[in-house]
Amino acid sequence: MRLSLKDIAKALNVSKTTVSWVLAGQGDKRKISLSTQEKVLAYARKVNYQPNLLARSLTNGSSFTLGLVIPSIGDEFYAHIAREIEMEAEKYNYSLTFCSSEADPERESKIIRMLKSKRVDGLIIAPTKHSRKELDILIEEKYPFVLIDRYFPELDTNYIILDNEGSSHRLVTRLIRDGRKKIALITSDTHLLVMNLRRDGYRRALSEAGLPVIPALYGEVKRSEYETDIVRVLDGIFAEVPDVDGFYFATHYLAMEALRYFYRNGVDITAKVGLACLHTMSSFEILAPRMYIVEQPIRDIGQQAVQILVSELENADDSKKMQTKKKLVLPAIMNFS
Repeated sequence: MRLSLKDIAKALNVSKTTVSWVLAGQGDKRKISLSTQEKVLAYARKVNYQPNLLARSLTNGSSFTLGLVIPSIGDEFYAHIAREIEMEAEKYNYSLTFCSSEADPERESKIIRMLKSKRVDGLIIAPTKHSRKELDILIEEKYPFVLIDRYFPELDTNYIILDNEGSSHRLVTRLIRDGRKKIALITSDTHLLVMNLRRDGYRRALSEAGLPVIPALYGEVKRSEYETDIVRVLDGIFAEVPDVDGFYFATHYLAMEALRYFYRNGVDITAKVGLACLHTMSSFEILAPRMYIVEQPIRDIGQQAVQILVSELENADDSKKMQTKKKLVLPAIMNFS
């Protein structure tokens, strides 16, 4: 027979409300003594209590579910982000539903509407450039959400992003310190603000070193066919500037495809050509151990996104408290000095 909250309350001689609050992780907030919390949790584990989530949702209007919308679950970066978010959400007794937009704005809009219809309590979104309309609706509805990795500076939203410009500047500066003077920028998705910030960091580093920004060293790869289009881009750079001596990759998947190109074409990346990349993949340590890399703080992004969202959800009913949006720009993790 399935145990109820009432059964646990009766067995422990406490109120049903007390049991409910403790099992929902609200014991401290409701000022329930630590000894009572420990007693309730220990008994629930002992009898293997399984909460009735539907009943809980109907009682307090919360599904205790968060929604995550990312461009691609197949991307190693976003897969790791999803894992960190899921693990952090679990600490607050929330489950996670995540979907891949495939960087398609129409698909992304449908996913956001679908998750709302399923009554997820809040959303974490890595948006496309064209999702502005859907975000405007969320803001108007006062629907809790946090943007990660990408953002719209003109919108008053919660967001967590990397210091894109500063990270790029530091990577390119490190290549210049090694004596590289003709450094190519390989980029994509230039409709995204964060990618343009990475380009700005590249240009600033060159300018500070007194080096020219050479148009022939700028390579923009089509995102939809990056695995083949990067060949066109790299062929063009080597044809126009055969003595190119450095490459800065604005994102990890471009670096991976470039490494394939270099190995197929016998490009010397051990001494003649220096490499730098914003973010990493597990294979880089073997394929390009000398490549300078800054890593996105995946754990911090995932944990803080959940913490911001849960805090907003917990204070949603406090009409006296003005909810100031959190706008976080996190430093990268450097693997070099």
